[in-house]
Amino acid sequence: MSDSNRLRIRDLAADDAIALLARNHVGRIAFSFHDRVDIEPIGYVYDDGWIYGRTTHGSKLATVRHNRWVAFQVDEVRSILSWRSVVVHGGLYVMSERDTPADARGRERAITLFRALDPDAFTEHDPVGFRDVLFRIATQEIVGREAEMEADA
Repeated sequence: MSDSNRLRIRDLAADDAIALLARNHVGRIAFSFHDRVDIEPIGYVYDDGWIYGRTTHGSKLATVRHNRWVAFQVDEVRSILSWRSVVVHGGLYVMSERDTPADARGRERAITLFRALDPDAFTEHDPVGFRDVLFRIATQEIVGREAEMEADA
């Protein structure tokens, strides 16, 4: 007895993985310190090899100051047997207003990107104005996979 369909899991091409990062705006960041690993959801924007995010001061930032290497994941799920997922590994860099000119340009780029999603971002009407710390993750490694049902020939 044979099944008429079977699950096929394959690697995504680099362009497909980047396109998935670019069209989504909520992902999960994983970071570790000593024997503890945490995962938190974050809103983000992707642009030219960087994932830009915003957060508040707290334990996440304190942790990544000790170890800036993080993982970041974004999924598109249609069903348990039909999905795409991208995992990025890279260094996380906090952007402050006192950065070098190059970092200041990165900060301004991040603000511009967030305002394209929400024109009130970083204004007095910002609904998440308490998330005033900008950071970016270098996309040093990108791995994408997808699953879909495949009909037998």
